Amino acid sequence: MYDPKSMKAEEFISHEEILDTLAYAQENKNNEKLIDTILEKAKLRKGLTHREASVLLACEMPDKIQQIYTLAEQLKKDFYGNRIVMFAPLYLSNYCINGCVYCPYHAKNKHIARKKLTQEEIVKEVMALQDMGHKRLALEAGEDPVNNPIEYILECIKTIYSIQHKNGAIRRVNVNVAATTVEEYRMLKEAGIGTYILFQETYHKESYEQLHPTGPKHNYAYHTEAMDRAMEGGIDDVGLGVLFGLERYAYEFAGLLMHAEHLEAVHGVGPHTISVPRVKRADDIDPDAFDNGIDDEIFAKIIACIRIAVPYTGMIISTRESKEVRERALHLGVSQISGGSRTSVGGYCEEEPEDENSEQFDVSDKRTLDEVVHWLMDLGYIPSFCTACYREGRTGDRFMSLCKSGQIQNCCHPNALMTLKEYLEDYASPDTKKIGEALIQKELGNIPKEKVREITVHHLQEIEKGNRDFRF
Repeated sequence: MYDPKSMKAEEFISHEEILDTLAYAQENKNNEKLIDTILEKAKLRKGLTHREASVLLACEMPDKIQQIYTLAEQLKKDFYGNRIVMFAPLYLSNYCINGCVYCPYHAKNKHIARKKLTQEEIVKEVMALQDMGHKRLALEAGEDPVNNPIEYILECIKTIYSIQHKNGAIRRVNVNVAATTVEEYRMLKEAGIGTYILFQETYHKESYEQLHPTGPKHNYAYHTEAMDRAMEGGIDDVGLGVLFGLERYAYEFAGLLMHAEHLEAVHGVGPHTISVPRVKRADDIDPDAFDNGIDDEIFAKIIACIRIAVPYTGMIISTRESKEVRERALHLGVSQISGGSRTSVGGYCEEEPEDENSEQFDVSDKRTLDEVVHWLMDLGYIPSFCTACYREGRTGDRFMSLCKSGQIQNCCHPNALMTLKEYLEDYASPDTKKIGEALIQKELGNIPKEKVREITVHHLQEIEKGNRDFRF
C-alpha cells in the first residue's frame, strides 16, 4: 500500500507502514549500533527517513538522547544560523461549519462570541500590528462558505497589503485556511501569499473521522491531499503540522515525516515549514478529554527529531507554549516564533471582554513583541523580520537549494540584521534598542562575504537616515 509518489492519501500516508515503523522503532529503541549508524547518516545533513527518525524518537538511552539533542542544535545552526523569524497570527473570522471536537470554533458551540472582521476593522488590526513592529502575518479563519468565502479572504489580503502606516508595512501574508480547490489555491497565489499552512490535526484516519464528525473537514482524503492541490495551483511553499495530543505522538510523528517525503517525491521540494502545536484549553474544550497528551520532555524530543529528519525545513512554535518551553525549543530546532499574539478575532486593537470570548486557544506566552525581541537577543539570537526570499522569488525549490547549500547565510543573515535595525529604529524600547545595536555590530563580522558585509553596513546607515526595506 505505501507509495510516497502516490496522489492518494491512504497510500502516501499508509496506516500499515506506520504500524510497521512503530514496531520496528520499538524493537530497536536500545539498539546502540543501529542508532549510531542513523546518527552518523544524520550528520551528513541530508535528512532521515520516517523509519530512521522513528528509531531516534523511540530511543531510551540517556547518552544517545543527549547526542540527538546536540546534533539537532548543530543542524539548526548549520541551516538557519542564530536567526529567529518573527510573525503574528491575525484571526479574521471564527465562523465555522465544522464539528471539530478539539476546537472552540466548532459549529455546536453556541456560547462563543462569533465575529468576522470588516475591512475597516482589518485596517485597525493591521495598524496595531504594524505599531508593534510586525512585518509578517499568518491569516486564520474558520471554514464557512457563507461568512468566509474565498472572495472575503482575497479582499482581506488586498486590504492588508495596501496599508502603509508610519514606517509600517506588512510585507508577507501567510494563510491558514481550510482545504480547498486547485482553482482557489491559484487565486491565493495570485493574491501574493507566502506560505499556505494547513494542519493535518491527526494522520490516523479513523481518529481523524471521529474528531471531525461533521462538516467538510470530515473528508480525510480531501484534507490530506490539500497540499498537492495547493502546489498544483502554483503555491511553492506549504506548511505542515499536527496537533499533538489528539493521537499517539509516535504515530503522528511518522505520518508527518511521510507527508514530507511525499511532497519531496512528487513535487521535488518538501514542506517549507512544520508546526508543532499541542492541544490547549479553550472555550468548551478540555484538553484532558484527550488521552494522548505529551509532556515537555517528549515534546522536546519530537522537535529535535523533526529537525534531524528534515534539517532544511523551518519549524514554528506559537504562544500556545510557555516562555520556558519555547526557549528549549529554540535550541532544538525551532526557527520561527510568534510574539505579542492574540488568538481572538479583533484582539489587537483592544482587550476582549470576558463575556465575549472568541479565542481559539489559551495563550501561554503573554509577553509583548518588544519583550520577546529583547529576550531573544539576550539568548544570542537575531530576531528577524525578513521577508526578502518571498519577494525576490526565492521560494519552493529555489529556496531549498539555497538552504541546503548553505549559501543562504549570505542572504538571510544580512537581511535579518537590516530588518532588526528597522525594528530598533521604529519600535523598540530604549533597553531593547541598546542591546540590539550591540548585537548588530557583533553579528556583522559573521557575514561570510566581504562585499555583502560592506553593502549591509551602508544599508544600516541608510536605515538610520529614515530609508527602509533594503534586501539581498
